[in-house]
Amino acid sequence: MNKRYSISIQGARNDRGMALLITLTIITLLITGALELNRRVRAAVVSTAVMRDRLTLSQMAATGIHAAMAMLVKDKLETNNDSIQEDWAAPEKIAELLADFPYDRGKVGFTIEDELSKIQINALVDFPKGRHFNESQKIMWDRFIRLLLSQNEDMTDVEASGIVNSIKDWLDSGDDDATTGLNGAEAEYYQGLDPPYKPGNGPFTHIDELMLVKGITPELFQGAEARMPGAENFLTVLGMTRAPRPIERKNFTFEGKININTADLPVLMAMMPSENPEYAQAIYDYRNEKADGKFVNDLTSGTWYKNVPEIPSDLTIDPKLITTASDFFRIRSTAELQETTMTLTVVVHREQGKNGKWTCRVLSWQAS
Repeated sequence: MNKRYSISIQGARNDRGMALLITLTIITLLITGALELNRRVRAAVVSTAVMRDRLTLSQMAATGIHAAMAMLVKDKLETNNDSIQEDWAAPEKIAELLADFPYDRGKVGFTIEDELSKIQINALVDFPKGRHFNESQKIMWDRFIRLLLSQNEDMTDVEASGIVNSIKDWLDSGDDDATTGLNGAEAEYYQGLDPPYKPGNGPFTHIDELMLVKGITPELFQGAEARMPGAENFLTVLGMTRAPRPIERKNFTFEGKININTADLPVLMAMMPSENPEYAQAIYDYRNEKADGKFVNDLTSGTWYKNVPEIPSDLTIDPKLITTASDFFRIRSTAELQETTMTLTVVVHREQGKNGKWTCRVLSWQAS
């Protein structure tokens, strides 16, 4: 009897131990499941919040884009010239405009850059035929490339003419013709590379395409630290216009005129008929001169640079290179929210519709 009782007690203890073990296992599984569920819920909440903030950021940045386009349209209704002296180029005027779009959280800012303040790559040859140099552009390109090369100690032995000839060969449609000069490059050169590729034999459609051309190194294109910025900062593929008459079923051309009212200093230096950089600097300073917070010099005439005191009276910039107006602009709108930013970069063409109204047509749109 005592033996059976002892066995019963021992069995009961084993049952209680097993029950405790099962209970602990269930509790552990429940806790683990609860923690995983909590993690997933928190991740979903965070993901939803991120998506909400990104949507809000995109809407805020888009507001900046539309405000910039409205500013450009207003400017066109007031004047036919475009310069750094106008509201669209003034940070304080942009800030005043954006003050009409208050946000409870975050902020928006934008900048507008004149694309015709840059050198038009495709204007180097005479489109629509596209087989011969545009001589005015060729001279300017030679100055520009030599200026870039002079800023890089590792490229002082590189010939500017070789780079210019290679760009011409990439642009021209006569791929079977002889290579331009002694140092250009046609299809045979590019097919011998690893990996091989074909030259464009036509207009550049994107600025980065220039890096495929013989002689255009990353240092030359992008610039080097603590030196002058690379070529990409001063070049554009925009500015195509309708040709006076079609040639070989092509009805477009690139005038290549640069807005002297907005061109950056290196571009002004390339435009000068003399290589004296002081002339370009004098023009740049004259353009920016202010008195009592207001610009003092008139930039409406295409020859206003002759009024610059430091410029010799007989100096003339090639009229084929100059304009004082533009309708191609690059807008960068940046929105900030909760320590997160989003930038929309939009290129627009300001154009007049059949109804006579001016609008900004979007040519490209990129978010970062």
